[in-house]
Amino acid sequence: MATAPHQPSQTVHRLAWLDALRGVGALAVVGEHLTTWAMPWLRPTSFNLGVYGVLVFFLVSGYIIPTSLERHGDVRAFWIGRLFRLYPLYLAVIAVVLALAWWIPIRPEVPRDGSAVAAHATMLMDAVGSAGVLNTMWTLSYEMLFYLLAVALFVTGRRDRWGVVPVLFALLAAGTGLLLAGPPVVGAWPAWASCAVFVAGLACVLAGRGGTAAVYVLGAMALALMASSRVPWFGAAMVAVMFTGTAIRRWEAGEGRLWPVGVVAVLVGSTPMWALNAGWWWVRPDRWGLTIVLAVLTFAVAMAARGRRVPSALTWLGTVSYSLYLVHLPILLVIMELVGEMRWSPLPAQLGVGAAFLAVLLPACWLSHRLVEQPLQRLGRRLTARRPVVAAA
Repeated sequence: MATAPHQPSQTVHRLAWLDALRGVGALAVVGEHLTTWAMPWLRPTSFNLGVYGVLVFFLVSGYIIPTSLERHGDVRAFWIGRLFRLYPLYLAVIAVVLALAWWIPIRPEVPRDGSAVAAHATMLMDAVGSAGVLNTMWTLSYEMLFYLLAVALFVTGRRDRWGVVPVLFALLAAGTGLLLAGPPVVGAWPAWASCAVFVAGLACVLAGRGGTAAVYVLGAMALALMASSRVPWFGAAMVAVMFTGTAIRRWEAGEGRLWPVGVVAVLVGSTPMWALNAGWWWVRPDRWGLTIVLAVLTFAVAMAARGRRVPSALTWLGTVSYSLYLVHLPILLVIMELVGEMRWSPLPAQLGVGAAFLAVLLPACWLSHRLVEQPLQRLGRRLTARRPVVAAA
């Protein structure tokens, strides 16, 4: 009893390094977009700053999500938590983008039919060959695929103690890169079909009827969608990165091996060397490899220093990182529309616009986190507390 009052602070301190990593990842994505537009002299060209941030995010997701599932043992509670964590702000941002469409047109890559609605309803835009109304939303597609696969693996009751899962997805990335230049299935029907399966499957899980079968169907759908994503090898590579975070967590707990991390890094890092669809600048082997190395090193350094006190600014950025990730681009698009191209403007003007952007962005993220994210997350927790715990087993 004497030590009980200290346990919450110890838990917060223990997880603060993960919040710091989320903050670093979100800040990197914001920096990529801001410097590309306003301060190209500050933008690194030897690696992709935005993808570096995304990879850090994905490693954190892989590290924490399966552990959370195993600790609580309740698939239904997991999905309630995820839905109330992800969708409120996501839908709010989509509403803002649509409300501004009369002034700032929707991206031309977004289909102008109902399939775009179906793709956005599941967050699987990139996986069904569609596009998000914001180009940052592509990462949510692979987060969702990872959730579907992680839950399916959890329900099997088998823990991947040897780290085989991330290696298999890395091999899948290497193979599809060699065989597929694009999705084998095109058109609107993958968005409609995946939406129907997604809604029906989650309805079964949340209702507690046929949930186990539904979880397996959703996992099988996720596997199929990886092969039909806009760039098949890239989708499998992102899922491999997330499961690499899981392998690191198992190794840390003394339940797994660390060698899969190196194997995945080599396979994913070298896939652009032979991939049929690897023509964009940041997946050229040197830049892509350095981006991966920097993301892994960032995670490793943060993990090694996890017992130390983390700067409060970084933990705050991690707390609002989802808002930071989704909200920054609409604000940036509005400022770009107001002031025009800044790449060739005088340095004081570039710095001033960048400072103004951050002065608007950070309070907006605090507000969206406080007024949108937190209330709906509390509602999700209340709904979970009212339901009996149904373990996956």
